[in-house]
Amino acid sequence: MNNATLDRQIHELVVQIKAALLDKGESMATAESCTGGLIAASIVAEPGSSDILAGGIVAYRNEVKENLLGVPHAVLEQFGAVSAQTVEAMAEGALRKFGCQWAVSTSGIAGPTGAEPGKPVGFIWMCVANNREKVSFSEIFDGNRNEIRQKSVLMVLGKLLFLINNQKSTCTNEH
Repeated sequence: MNNATLDRQIHELVVQIKAALLDKGESMATAESCTGGLIAASIVAEPGSSDILAGGIVAYRNEVKENLLGVPHAVLEQFGAVSAQTVEAMAEGALRKFGCQWAVSTSGIAGPTGAEPGKPVGFIWMCVANNREKVSFSEIFDGNRNEIRQKSVLMVLGKLLFLINNQKSTCTNEH
């Protein structure tokens, strides 16, 4: 999948997310590590995005995850920055910080270096949360650094759209 195809697919998702959130009178926020603001930038590329995007935090360093998003130090120590527990705490922090109905978060290893045992380059944890549920999931993407980041954006926005359109009332985790 080339960059132009990824860009087009991301744009199509953003258009649908915007329409769905406007229809429900809801808004969203982002808490991004490895995607470095690419989710928020993808949303802002769509005119009228201020109606749905409350804001975003790029929390690349663990101290920022702790201080701005409220990720517990113990979670980072025990599970690491690239974990379900961390992205769930990041998304919960974004919900609190921005007072919106939806939040997405990402943390992973975009490469080309940084791999750890059990966490290869391309390994990304993502989460979509609202006040009723949080869904965390991981994927190992192939490609270069930019492609891994784009594929992460595409996947987390796809899950966001799915959950907006199919709201549930209980917490779910897809570890």
